[in-house]
Amino acid sequence: MNPNQKSYSSDNSEPLLRIENLKKHFPIKGGGYFRKEKKAVLAVDDVSFTIYKGETLGLVGESGCGKSTLGRNILRLQEPTEGQVFFNNTNILLHNKHELRKLRKQMQIIYQDPFGSLNPRFTIGQIIGEMYEIHGIAKGAEKEKKVKEMLELVGLDPSRYNSYPHEFSGGQRQRVGIARALALNPTFVVADEPVSALDVSVQSQVINLLMKLKKEFGLTLLFIAHGLNVVRHISDRVGVMYLGKLVELSETDNIFESPAHPYTAALLSTVPEADPRLKKERIVLKGEVPSPANPPSGCRFRTRCPLAAERCKNEMPPLVEVRSKHHVACHYPLEEGQTLKEAIASRKEGQLSI
Repeated sequence: MNPNQKSYSSDNSEPLLRIENLKKHFPIKGGGYFRKEKKAVLAVDDVSFTIYKGETLGLVGESGCGKSTLGRNILRLQEPTEGQVFFNNTNILLHNKHELRKLRKQMQIIYQDPFGSLNPRFTIGQIIGEMYEIHGIAKGAEKEKKVKEMLELVGLDPSRYNSYPHEFSGGQRQRVGIARALALNPTFVVADEPVSALDVSVQSQVINLLMKLKKEFGLTLLFIAHGLNVVRHISDRVGVMYLGKLVELSETDNIFESPAHPYTAALLSTVPEADPRLKKERIVLKGEVPSPANPPSGCRFRTRCPLAAERCKNEMPPLVEVRSKHHVACHYPLEEGQTLKEAIASRKEGQLSI
């Protein structure tokens, strides 16, 4: 078992989902006449962690870091290249199609795009209702009753049962998506950036709705997002991804108050303060994010890291516990309470010139 698999625990928490060495590589056909060289986009590359019953794990990182791909691989909406996914101690990657369909009742997804994720030719009654029909739960009047109950639960007027998606606002459409995901009373839900396409005023409404429904349904959530403030508001723990790798994992307060990875510190420096009198020094990372088809040797972050040294070029840092319940993949993690600026000043020698 990997060390990060014990990073969150309480008296009544039990593992629900365990990810071990998960990889998703997308092959790239070689160019030229002979097509000898085969490459792959390393979208998710050897990621391991555990999600505990009843918790919300927030997953953050820049666009293209592999967050959404990871979520889809966990649910087998895309097939992983390697690794294992244990749900209630059963490796679901070994399930056949029949077993996987049964599992869909327990594992669902809320999609990022409230416009593209709903069939424009179906009414919302049909969109939510097909969940009951596919799994043989209800038909006819009983199905309509259940759909209207779900609409009311997510804050929509049940009388709009026969309305089409284009007749709703973006926030309302996302509520339909949430109702569809929760219709089968699942245990685990992947929320794949569910508020990124919504206005700020609507985002808070949807987040509050998710938190309310989490308590009512006893849900376990993997909440994928760009917005760090949103993640802080809803998550019990936070994982940070960079270029297909999980680089930091800890309880939410630990991440936001004392990050251990230089990349996490740089991300948090971009979060605006509510009080304008508080000044925060923004950390600007140099260079571009490397291509996942040709990642750097050693530490993936080293080409942009102000703390990078020769060791970072030659060795991939493992995800290890550096403080209580705080795991980081970095050869030179920040000390508790230390800023990145202070860390740079304390170890100028040995830095790589990249």
